Amino acid sequence: MPNPLQTFLNDLRTPLERDPAARGWLDVVLSYPGFHAITAYRVFHRLHRAGVPFVPRWLSHVTRFLTGIEIHPGAVLGQSVFIDHGMGVVMGETAEVGDGCTIYQGVTLGGTSLKRTKRHPTLGRNVVVGANACVIGAISIGDGARIGSGSVVVRDVAPNVTVVGIPAHVVAVDGKPVRLVPDRPQVDMPDPNEQALRELLRRISALESRIDTIEGAEGEESWSWVI
Repeated sequence: MPNPLQTFLNDLRTPLERDPAARGWLDVVLSYPGFHAITAYRVFHRLHRAGVPFVPRWLSHVTRFLTGIEIHPGAVLGQSVFIDHGMGVVMGETAEVGDGCTIYQGVTLGGTSLKRTKRHPTLGRNVVVGANACVIGAISIGDGARIGSGSVVVRDVAPNVTVVGIPAHVVAVDGKPVRLVPDRPQVDMPDPNEQALRELLRRISALESRIDTIEGAEGEESWSWVI
């Protein structure tokens, strides 16, 4: 198990490395709720693993009130995890967050099952989760993946992939954009209204041809009676 002092120093150093707004270690200690929440979680997680009843959950509740960040003491966070801004972040009991992950405000690592089993997501190393994104269920997010702000992720995400949208879909692999429609530019999408109008005009033309045929046959029949 990592040395607690080294873990604390890693957590303290991480905002200085990833946030240009950080003005030094004292700024982080006094003004970063993400650092406060993670530091408190480290203590509560040890109590939870030791089987201490009630107290870890109650202390987590107090920390949520003070920081706006809810981390269940049963969750597993790796080294150098950075929660930026942090308000509204929720991490469920069986969530796992790998080393070096960055999580922005409003992110939910939530569950979809009521069973007492693994029901929250697992984030690999160096994953970035954008603001207000929801990662739901016992799914895996690969190392180096990036989840766009406001996305809803309900399926596994491969390593080094960028996903966005509801539900989330792949838009880049290894930093290179992925074309959604390979045979044509993304702006040149087929117009469903145009296709419907073309089909309607085709059917109208066919009906007019049938009417002309019927009227022509009736005209020939009437002339035969005259003769």
